[in-house]
Amino acid sequence: MPIRFSFRSLLIAVAVLTLSVASFAQIEISVNIAPPELPVYEQPVCPGDGYIWTPGYWAWDGDDYYWVPGTWVMAPQPGYFWTPGYWGWGGNSYIFHQGYWGPQVGFYGGINYGYGYFGHGYEGGRWDNGHFFYNRSVNNVNVTEIHNVYNTTVVNNYNRPRVSYNGGNGGVNARPTSDDERVARERRLPPVAAQTQHMDAARSNPAFRVSANHGNPPVAATPRPAAFNGRGVVPAKEGGHYSAEARPDNNAGRPQVHPKDLPPAAHAAPPNTGNPKMDQKYQQQQQKMNAKQDQERQKLQRQQDQEHQKMAQRQANDAQKQQVEQLHQQQTQQMEQKHAQQQQKMQSHQQPHQQPHQQPHENDKPGNGGH
Repeated sequence: MPIRFSFRSLLIAVAVLTLSVASFAQIEISVNIAPPELPVYEQPVCPGDGYIWTPGYWAWDGDDYYWVPGTWVMAPQPGYFWTPGYWGWGGNSYIFHQGYWGPQVGFYGGINYGYGYFGHGYEGGRWDNGHFFYNRSVNNVNVTEIHNVYNTTVVNNYNRPRVSYNGGNGGVNARPTSDDERVARERRLPPVAAQTQHMDAARSNPAFRVSANHGNPPVAATPRPAAFNGRGVVPAKEGGHYSAEARPDNNAGRPQVHPKDLPPAAHAAPPNTGNPKMDQKYQQQQQKMNAKQDQERQKLQRQQDQEHQKMAQRQANDAQKQQVEQLHQQQTQQMEQKHAQQQQKMQSHQQPHQQPHQQPHENDKPGNGGH
């Protein structure tokens, strides 16, 4: 009986872990303003064997960015690496993709976080027989306490650029490779409890908000999670670029999550090719396309309204609501992109006929001595 109970408990624990991993991977945060540049800071000394460096990043708390200091975190199990989270442009807003633990380092937006995370992969260390070996060329390690070290020179371009997001206007131009996509499908673990506590402590500190520090956080990195005071705490050497005028107020710059949030559809001007019959034909085609697009907007809005009603009936929690809203935003963005492509195709089809067609003069025809 005890063995059966223990085995059943293990199955339940595995199921709970699987559900937690699946739910964490789907939750994303979207913002309409780009995060500031990454500040420059020194890495604190590694506190002990088995700790992995997790770089600092800008997080969002509803109305403001706040800095989550870089810190050393004990790996959840031997052989696991940390893939940092990153901000990426999603078409209408910046979306944060949560970091995770796994056997390999996956895609993190091409962001140059430094200290081994130079945009792709991780060059700060490796696992060997259950022990983590640190690359001293990119890590601050006390060799009198930690002996599993090695030296491999790595080109470090950390100081420039310090862009903190992927895609969009001015973002890092990087896309996941086939290997990155494969890693994303492999087993992975969410941030450990120490990382969650670290982020919560940073969010509750007003000095870490960008509106207070203007991109130059007073604590840029710490030797251990949530340890923002005392020995080893590192301030920023140089802050990231930040413009207070760019911050949205509480009513402006709301995410375009649903079709009703989109501006009115832009309809092309009546064509003028010089051929009245052709103009009438093109205008009829445009009106037909515009009517179909309006119907698709209304249909998608009705579908999303029904899903909202179902969530209210089920009394969904905040995490479930956030997942649905993220799905709605993706649906709305895909529809808007589809409509824009249809409009461009329609215009390109009409463009060659915008000017009346003129027959060449008899003397200009090839073979008749034309120029």
